[in-house]
Amino acid sequence: MSELQLNDVRKSYGNFEVIKGVDLDIKTGEFVVFVGPSGCGKSTLLRMIAGLEEITSGDLTIDGERMNDVDPSKRGIAMVFQSYALYPHMTVRENMGFALRFAGVPKAEIESRVGEAANILELGPLLDRKPKQLSGGQRQRVAIGRAIVRHPKIFLFDEPLSNLDAELRVHMRIEIARLHKKLATTIIYVTHDQVEAMTLADKIVVMRGGVVEQVGSPLDLYDDPANLFVAGFIGSPKMNFLKGIVEAGGTHVRLPDLGNAIIPVRVKDATPGSAVTIGIRPEHFGETGSASLDLTIDMLEHLGGETFAYARHGDGELIIIETKNGRGLKSGDSIAARFDPAAALVFDADGRRLR
Repeated sequence: MSELQLNDVRKSYGNFEVIKGVDLDIKTGEFVVFVGPSGCGKSTLLRMIAGLEEITSGDLTIDGERMNDVDPSKRGIAMVFQSYALYPHMTVRENMGFALRFAGVPKAEIESRVGEAANILELGPLLDRKPKQLSGGQRQRVAIGRAIVRHPKIFLFDEPLSNLDAELRVHMRIEIARLHKKLATTIIYVTHDQVEAMTLADKIVVMRGGVVEQVGSPLDLYDDPANLFVAGFIGSPKMNFLKGIVEAGGTHVRLPDLGNAIIPVRVKDATPGSAVTIGIRPEHFGETGSASLDLTIDMLEHLGGETFAYARHGDGELIIIETKNGRGLKSGDSIAARFDPAAALVFDADGRRLR
């Protein structure tokens, strides 16, 4: 068992509150990702769970036991940091077993645990090398192995891939996903990269300004965001946002910045003339649909099997359109970007989702 709960957890530095009442349930074996922009409090929250930051108020429980005042070493948690922090004078074997040796674990058990972790992470041939002889990805695997040998209830990862190049990040994402499947252990992972969050998580916790904006599975957040911030943060390329005015009857929205185009979108409980924002994902544009926007292509991003067209109406905001038929397009072309209004999301002037 490694069920973790946060109940109205807060963190303040003097009069400045950085974590503002977080409630969260994490089930045994879940892969949970904290995601959000820099400064949103995700790493601080992770460090509070680890015991590296004091909890100002609220309760942290693991398996029903309150952990607020429990020493970090006794919480059953192992943490992997952004920096590998390996001892340069020690071999891989010695680095992985150092914490166990320091804790007085018998030598035979250390060897067994290190061997087990090395087998899981495919580090066996590297055990007698020193960190300077390893690639960045291999060093990160050693850092993960150092956590595995402790047999923790919960793994904490604090942006572990941010120091790696793009290709290696993709490879290590696969490695970490494979590791979670093999160990079936609870993992809490912090990143600012929503692609990492979408590809790794069972459950994503989206944070902003020390507050949890929404919790859900990756596809739930993608398909059903609670507000404008979540809708814009989850998804790459990001969702298009079109400023609109509700027409009389609430069955249509006028887009002033797009030639006063009229979109047949029903807005419940909205006063005619009120401001709303229409959200359309790039892949929802196509050759059919009852809604249409007259745009001019500004630039094209060809990715082989698909193309992203960046287009605008006059001097307005860029709108991103995904198309499979982009080879025949060129900058300066006029297009009618069509979409099904049923795919549109509507947000009020405060950014709340109107359903």
